[in-house]
Amino acid sequence: MLKWIAVIGVLMTAGALMYLYAMDAWSAHAVIATVLGVFVSTLLGCGLFALAFFSDKSGHDDDVTDTTTKRKD
Repeated sequence: MLKWIAVIGVLMTAGALMYLYAMDAWSAHAVIATVLGVFVSTLLGCGLFALAFFSDKSGHDDDVTDTTTKRKD
């Protein structure tokens, strides 16, 4: 799963760099900021979504929900 997330990050970064080149906004600062911003944001977003899905599938969310809900007895 982590490999796919990294591949998605690289592809998104490459797409953003192609857009920069096409819009003639190619400078060292823009490239560095784009690479860091797009890659880190993509990894963070995909990673958090993956953690949310894994947490739901593992049953930890059910344990918390059962503990925090009020029971009517």
